[in-house]
This record gives sequence, structure tokens and C-alpha cells, in this order.
Amino acid sequence: MIGTRRTEDHTVEVIGAGLPRTATLTQKIALEMLGISPCYHMLNVVSDLSGIYQWSDALDQKTSGDQIAWSKIYTGFRATVDWPGAFFYRELMDAYPDAKVLLSVRDSEAWARSMQQTIWGALSGDTMLHDLAVARARIEPEWHQFLTLMQDMWARSGLLDASQESFDTSALATAMERYNQQVRDYVPPERLLVWSPTQGWEPLCEFLGVPAPSAPLPRVNDSGSFVAMFTGDCMTALNRWYDQQYASSQAQQPSHQQPSHMPTGHMSAQAG
Repeated sequence: MIGTRRTEDHTVEVIGAGLPRTATLTQKIALEMLGISPCYHMLNVVSDLSGIYQWSDALDQKTSGDQIAWSKIYTGFRATVDWPGAFFYRELMDAYPDAKVLLSVRDSEAWARSMQQTIWGALSGDTMLHDLAVARARIEPEWHQFLTLMQDMWARSGLLDASQESFDTSALATAMERYNQQVRDYVPPERLLVWSPTQGWEPLCEFLGVPAPSAPLPRVNDSGSFVAMFTGDCMTALNRWYDQQYASSQAQQPSHQQPSHMPTGHMSAQAG
């Protein structure tokens, strides 16, 4: 039965193959509520960007056919959902042959619209999200590496090319449907659950062999929440850089020339 192994075993028991923006954060929280904890998610990457180089190495090793040291990335984790892990679902299936695979799905046109408002907008769109992301990349090498890796992964996936100047909703929706079918064709039926959070706890819990909680299935991270979090993180990084630059410039001035307060140009994620 899934969910009864000790965390110390360091064995991944659930591999999420679903694309980003298919309620992957809901999946992470749901799996952890079911005792399959902790679950790796993109949040783990962006909250500690020092780990981004492990994922860059993994992509290089995937390309060259070399073995990927998954234990270094997933030590202590019992599940993984969302990118970057889902990009490597085939390699993860080989590394963890007893793990089950969860393919999260949603309406393809709705998914494409969500992508336009969030990930595509951040990576390549003519949007404030993209402007903030590029500005942060100028001051944080690890964030620059993160953006480069995401653009590379999306391009290699055949789903989204960050170099495209225009967004084609219909083409991306079709690409998602093609990807989902590829997962269905590749994963043995006994290892696979195709699931949408709209189906509730029952299919997921039956697949994993665990009882359903009495609490409702969480619903989190809609497009608005993504934009707010992404914007806030970038603004925090930029404000931190500004504070450091200001403090450094003041330290180089004679004390009688230093202003008694910080200039009022400090940015805020809440600014209108």
C-alpha cells in the first residue's frame, strides 16, 4: 500500500507526469494530506534556487544518455509533481520501478489560456511578468539559470517555444492533448491514473490504496494567484538588490553627506 513506507527509505512512490498548470499544487497538497509526504514541486525549486544546477545537470544527462543521480535531488521525498520532475517522467519510472504515475488533466483550451496568462507570459510574453523576470535575471545568476532552463525544457518538450513572439492558443491546446496521449501510450495501465481534481478524492485514493480524507480536496494556485506570487517574488528580489546597492553607496560617502532616510522610490509589489 502506498503511503505506509517510512520517509527514511528515500523512495519516490508517486510520479506526477502532468504538465504545469494542471492543478499540480493541489496534487502536492493532496498527496501530503494522504500521507505521501513530502512531495516535490516547482515551489521547492524557486524557494531554494541553489538546487537549479542539479536540474540543469539532469537535462544535460538526459540529452547525453548518461545516468541521472535522482537520489541527490529526491532524498527524503516520496512523491514528485509538476515540472521540472514531470519533464523526466520516463527516466523517473526507470529509476523508481514501483512508483505509480499520476497524469493530471484539464480542458486543453482552458489550460492554454492559463499558460498564456502565466508561464508563457513570464518567459516570453510582452508582459510585466516577463519584464520583472528579465530584470531579476540581471541581478541573480541562479534566477537567470532557472529561466534559461525553463525555456530550454519547454522548447525541447515541443509544447512551447519561448522564442515565439505570438501565442497560438489552439496550437498549444493541441500540443497538450498530444502530450497526454503520449503519456497514456507509454505508461503501463496498471501504473497510471489519469485524473482531474474535479473528480475528487475517490479515484486518487483508490489508485493509491489509501482512505479518503473527510476534508475537501484543496483548490489552489489559479492564474491570479500565480501572477501575484511571481510578481511578489521578483519585486522582493529587486527591492533586496536595491537596498544592498543603496547601502553600499551610502557606506562610500562621508557621514555628513548621507541622507537621514531612504529615498521614496522603493518599489512595492502592492503599488498601483
